[in-house]
Amino acid sequence: MKTISTDNAPQAIGPYSQAIEANGTLYISGQIPLAPQTMEFVSEEVAAQTHQCLKNLQAILTEAGYSFKNVVKCGIFLKDMNDFATVNEIYGQYFSNHKPARACVEVARLPRDAKVEIDAIAVK
Repeated sequence: MKTISTDNAPQAIGPYSQAIEANGTLYISGQIPLAPQTMEFVSEEVAAQTHQCLKNLQAILTEAGYSFKNVVKCGIFLKDMNDFATVNEIYGQYFSNHKPARACVEVARLPRDAKVEIDAIAVK
């Protein structure tokens, strides 16, 4: 097992790693819309938050030598399912040709009251 960490994504805000690679599979912890430099939300708007979550995932994928094309599964957690269309449209900009398996659920609350959180599993 190998721990993956990059300064280009937010540092963990709890006792977990940004990602763990094991046997050619990368398990990326849920990313909320924190800017890595400030550890603050990029915006209160769900569209900007979604972009930042995906940029954080991309930074971790890159650090580990993966790309979005290696992603086989994503989980999307929404504060409000009414934001689904916006989040889905932005998600599609990052996963246009390659479409991994995915789950999307509404949750009662996310860390720091984020509007969206996204995790991923990638395979080489």
